[in-house]
Parts: sequence; C-alpha cells; structure tokens
Amino acid sequence: MPRIPEHKLVEKFKDKGAFTRAELLQFYRYFEPELKEGTFGWRIHDLKNRNIIKPLKRGVYVISDKLKYRPRISPNLIKIAKQISEKFDEVKYCIWEAAWMNEFAQHQMSKSTIFVEVEKGFEESLFYFLRDNFHREVFLNPDEKTINFYIAESAQAVVVKKLLTRAPLMKRTEHKVEFYTPTLEKILVDLFAEEHLFYYLKGSELMHIYENVLNKYTINFTKLFSYAKRREREQAIKQFMTNHMFHLVKGIIDD
Repeated sequence: MPRIPEHKLVEKFKDKGAFTRAELLQFYRYFEPELKEGTFGWRIHDLKNRNIIKPLKRGVYVISDKLKYRPRISPNLIKIAKQISEKFDEVKYCIWEAAWMNEFAQHQMSKSTIFVEVEKGFEESLFYFLRDNFHREVFLNPDEKTINFYIAESAQAVVVKKLLTRAPLMKRTEHKVEFYTPTLEKILVDLFAEEHLFYYLKGSELMHIYENVLNKYTINFTKLFSYAKRREREQAIKQFMTNHMFHLVKGIIDD
C-alpha cells in the first residue's frame, strides 16, 4: 500500500468521525483512478489488521484513535480460570467480573461478582466443581430472590451461566493460562438484558456506563446489535441509545 495515501487517509478522516466504504474508495481512487474493487477490499482488510481503521458497522469505519479495551485480570480471576482450564480443557467458557465496570460507572463497587459462562451442557458440572474447590459462594443461574438475598450480600459471589453460541469474546493469555473474556459489545448487551442480575447498574448508572464506553473505546456496532438480536434486545438497546446518547450514535443506528 502506498505510504503517502495512507498518511493522508488518517489526516482526512481523523476528525470526521464515521466514514463509509464509498468515501474510502473515493479517497483511494483520487490517487489510483484504476483501483479495482478486489484490490480495494484487500486494502480495507490490511487497514483493519494494522489497527488503522476499525469497523463500526457493516461498511462504516472510524480511524483507530481510541484505546483497545483490555481490562486488568485480577489474581482471583486467573486462579479460577487456571482451575477451569485444567479441569475442562476442551470446553469453551468466558470469565469476567463486575468490578471492570468501575472504569465507567459513577458509583464505585467495593465488592465484585465474578461471572463464568460455559457452553451448554456443562453448567452444572462447572457449578459443582467451583463450589467444591473454592471457598466462596457459587450460584447457578440465580433467580431474582437469590440475587436479592444472597448475591447482593456476598463479598465475592461467583455466578455460573450458559454461554450463548456466537457470543462476542476475546482470547486472553495471563500467566500461561488461556481463556476467553467478553468483549465490551457483549458486556453492554448483558448489562441491559439482565436487569435483575445487574440491578445496581440500571437507570442513570447504565446510561453513564454506555456513554463512557462509547467515548473511550471503539465499539463494533454490528457485533453489538447482532448479539443483542440473539438476546431479543436489539430494538430496545437501539432506542435506549437514541433516547439518551444520540450524539454518540448519530449515523450509526439506522432510522
């Protein structure tokens, strides 16, 4: 790829915000009038691989001037992930903790629930394994009563749930342990969809989290809305964003 057009690409689009595939093609054809569609496709692929542009949704991009989300993995999380990986070495799971939201929330949490989502059919096996091997409170698919009376009072509860197929995840390696954590796209949808589990992150707090995430990190809205659709929350989340943070999603959420 010619270096001068790439440099000019960043200059042209860095202050524009979102730009379309057609605008990007027009930019390249100014320098290379005979550029073929197939070659242009490889240019986009290369730009994404080198983190120069990021997709917001299909055919819409932004210059990658925001940070890549990489939350700190606590010793407790690594300890649990190590044990799970050794016991269930061929089972897909993801793990994260509510304290990650302190980066975005107005009110900081002094205690944190750990969430472990595992592929269908292994929920009970994982639940009993964690309950027998860790001196902490472990809950399997807790209902509203359990959340209000037990998890809310627990210093550090562990919640085991089913992992939905095709959920947006990212692979992490910490202390030679490989495991998956949810992407921000998945977390945002889950916070919205599971209002009983995340009862303390509702209303203005949820708005604050969404706004801070969108301001600080680049979100792939195609992934977010695809996962939200699987959770039957796509339209509700689009309406929530349109009502409370339209300036951050203008031109991204279709009318």
